[in-house]
Amino acid sequence: MAINNQHRYKLFGGNVDWVTVLVWLVLCIIGWLNIYAAVYTPQHPELFNMSSNYGKQSAFILSAAILGLAILVVDAKFFASIAPIYYGIVILLLIAVLVIGRNVGGNQAWIPIGSFRLQPSEFAKLGVVLLLARYLSEHSTKSPTLKTLLVGALIVLAPVVLVLLQPDAGSALAFTALIFVFYREGYVSTGFMMLVGWAILLFILSLLFAEWWIVLSLALIAGLVIYRGRKRQKNLLPVIILFLASSMYVFMVEFAYNNLLRPHQRSRIEVILGKLDDPQGDGYNLNQSKIAIGSGQLWGKGYLQGTQTKYNFVPEQSTDFIFCTIGEEWGFVGSVAVIGLYLFLLLRIVNIAERQRTAFARIYAYGVASILFFHFAINIGMTIGIVPVIGIPLPFISYGGSSLWSFSVMLFILLKFDGNRKGVV
Repeated sequence: MAINNQHRYKLFGGNVDWVTVLVWLVLCIIGWLNIYAAVYTPQHPELFNMSSNYGKQSAFILSAAILGLAILVVDAKFFASIAPIYYGIVILLLIAVLVIGRNVGGNQAWIPIGSFRLQPSEFAKLGVVLLLARYLSEHSTKSPTLKTLLVGALIVLAPVVLVLLQPDAGSALAFTALIFVFYREGYVSTGFMMLVGWAILLFILSLLFAEWWIVLSLALIAGLVIYRGRKRQKNLLPVIILFLASSMYVFMVEFAYNNLLRPHQRSRIEVILGKLDDPQGDGYNLNQSKIAIGSGQLWGKGYLQGTQTKYNFVPEQSTDFIFCTIGEEWGFVGSVAVIGLYLFLLLRIVNIAERQRTAFARIYAYGVASILFFHFAINIGMTIGIVPVIGIPLPFISYGGSSLWSFSVMLFILLKFDGNRKGVV
């Protein structure tokens, strides 16, 4: 997607992409309006009631804007230089939250600071992306090696382990999106990405069908492949290895599913797969979410007119399920418009990534795009029932200071790199 230069103005020591800034601001305002709608009551219609979620969110947006402008005046090289220090700080915070953190909803993921709750896992995403970009960029002139891949993977996995101890599986899974960074930089192949997709498919099939039926089906497919390629003996061994590995994996799925996942996580997956019908229990959130979004129909019920929203049928409607408010009050048209804004932003970030002149800025940009895409796709997917509910915010829209600040800082650092393409290390 070409960027029109008339939308770029020289300011803050570089060329700022103000169109991207505008998209960020529009998404923040959409979030604020829908947070207001989610908790609106005619008895308390004040827009800036600082004791309410929407009042606090307005302060979060203002402070995020100030942070963004501050980032634009800082030397772009500063962010590469502090990457190890910032990473170390967030690791310490992730350890600290396990000791002094506040348990909310079964997750010990927040550090109370007065009336504010700091969520270190949100800021850890920025730390990982910065350090990963610095490390991989230092090896970008060399051919990809297993050592570089393993060290890069360790940078990602260290905070993942600490987040899983909270335990917050949703936030931990967000880091896995960085596999797209390794793929872009040539550390993992297309074949590996296909194997990951194959593993996910087998996992789902193993939960839906008996293991022996799946293994017999795999044997049939392997037999057909071997028969059709019988003249090319070199294909025989890989097919046999893939069949044996897939069969072992299928039998391991049940053990992992029953012993590694927590009961509520298994229930959420079974609700999605249609194996469990529990509209008043584990399926309540999803059921109410789909009712709210579906009731909006084409044009929505109108702003502040949502009955599911007004009467609190959907839990966590200001945070994880904020998209329900958009679907109910803005309808299909409004929902598509919001999704379109996200897609436009993601494509723009990819465009920014590809025009960078340094490996550090390019890798960082793809890290930002990967994390944003994961949150956007999974959050909306869980509200409409195509992925399990794992409790992650919708970037820039869900209520919460930690999430908004983290995503905003990531985006504005990228804009700083883009505006100073010649000066980034």
